[in-house]
Amino acid sequence: MSILACKRLIPGLALVGALTIVAQMIGEYVPLMGGAVAGILLGLMLRSQFKISDAQLPGIQFAGKQLLQWSIVGLGLALPISAVLETGLQSLAVTLVTLSVAFTSAFVFGKWLKIPTKLCVLIGGGTAICGGSAIAAMTPVVKPDDHETAFSLSTIFLFNIVAVLIFPPLGQWLGMSDTGFGLWAGTAINDTSSVVAAAYSWSKAAGDHATIVKLSRAMLIIPVTLILSLIFMPRDRSAAGTPRLSIAHAVPWFIVWFLAASLFNGYLPEVLTRTAHSISTVMITAALTAIGLSTDLGQMKNTGWRPVLLGLQVWVMVAGSSLLMQYIGGHW
Repeated sequence: MSILACKRLIPGLALVGALTIVAQMIGEYVPLMGGAVAGILLGLMLRSQFKISDAQLPGIQFAGKQLLQWSIVGLGLALPISAVLETGLQSLAVTLVTLSVAFTSAFVFGKWLKIPTKLCVLIGGGTAICGGSAIAAMTPVVKPDDHETAFSLSTIFLFNIVAVLIFPPLGQWLGMSDTGFGLWAGTAINDTSSVVAAAYSWSKAAGDHATIVKLSRAMLIIPVTLILSLIFMPRDRSAAGTPRLSIAHAVPWFIVWFLAASLFNGYLPEVLTRTAHSISTVMITAALTAIGLSTDLGQMKNTGWRPVLLGLQVWVMVAGSSLLMQYIGGHW
């Protein structure tokens, strides 16, 4: 990155940094909320009251995406690869069930609400896998209209925010364990940022567990995108203007780096792994703060009620099926 590009990030990063400090202080005084949840709420409130300047946008966008990905890689340094693989395999059955439920319910409820098929696919895939990242990976294959992509992103993000706020109190009401809540958050909350925010506000153990489950779930982007390519992309690959499916585009590379980082966990001193975890937690708060600052609630009001209702129905089905699978499997 050039010096000029770095300078362009400073105004936005300064704003994010200031709010992150406040959010961390709130998280210390209100552990049930946690710094990440406080950060996203501060960002939302500030954005609703003041206009973000053009000079601040690059830094805010950088923090909302790159900082989040780096924080996930940092968490990998604090988690041994054996625990990552074990947790990923243990959660696979629940993940596959919630994936199937998401797509099935999206098509069933979408048909009832008379929502276009491509929009159903985007909402179902975003709910099933990893929110905006999954929608971004599926868009070149499904080729929806621009407004359908916008509708799906707005709908998914709305329920990301709701999940961060209601999952911890619901988990307490249900009497869930750290592992149970981590599995629920990792399989039933859409976006990675919201998963880590909700789970770490519950406990460190729940946060670590949910992060691994969520990243295992996110890797399903690859097979799902390949299957969708067989359904939606033209069969005649030689036709002029036919787009080619890019596996590299579908791969969430930060997850690959997370796995690489966890491989080094056993070779690092405990003080370094603890430090990496602490720094990553602060970076997560900063990323969630930036996401809050990037969210225009006024635009979300224009999404329309039918896509939102579909997103709600799919999300409730996914969350419910995850709880049912946990109850059956004794993970609660």
